[in-house]
Amino acid sequence: MKNDTSLSYARYLSPMGRMVLANSSHGLAGAWFEGQQHMPDMTGWTLVHDLGEHPLLAQAAYELSSFFMGDGHRFSVPLDLQAGSDFQRQVWSALLDIGYGETVSYGDLARRLGRPTGARAVGTAVGRNPVSVIVPCLRVIGADGSLTGYAGGIERKTALLQFEAARGMLDIVRVMGEAAHHEAATAASRRVGAEKPDPLRVVA
Repeated sequence: MKNDTSLSYARYLSPMGRMVLANSSHGLAGAWFEGQQHMPDMTGWTLVHDLGEHPLLAQAAYELSSFFMGDGHRFSVPLDLQAGSDFQRQVWSALLDIGYGETVSYGDLARRLGRPTGARAVGTAVGRNPVSVIVPCLRVIGADGSLTGYAGGIERKTALLQFEAARGMLDIVRVMGEAAHHEAATAASRRVGAEKPDPLRVVA
């Protein structure tokens, strides 16, 4: 990422470790775990002490908190990915199409971009993703299912994928439970209706 001294930033404490959130005049330009690979030089950036004065950073922090609580599967905070090359931006945009709880291989992603032999180049661009979690590079894995190449650390990638898988299962259980409850309530209602006396019926 090119160094932009006009950025403002705030520190956000996630369950996976402290993060740095940075915004430009166009949107959220970065979300890094402190000390991760490829984190840019922050010289000249303006530290934000009160998120109430920076709605975009406040929105990013709120949506990340919702994500980590298992309540938010989608992010709507505006993004600014202009710091990357044309190819990097294409890759980062493609990452946004990978659904919550899903994974794709670097080769699959390369094919989606019309570069069937470009898995290595795609992997390099994925590793340079400046907006961790929100632009979900964590969902890209090796062709053999191995968890490779996460700038925030393999331990975090493993934990995040396990978290998404667990939340996905919980959502399935919740939906199935709601469906079962609705079916049971409907059946009970039918039984009550069937047992209700007919007010016009004459009993001798």
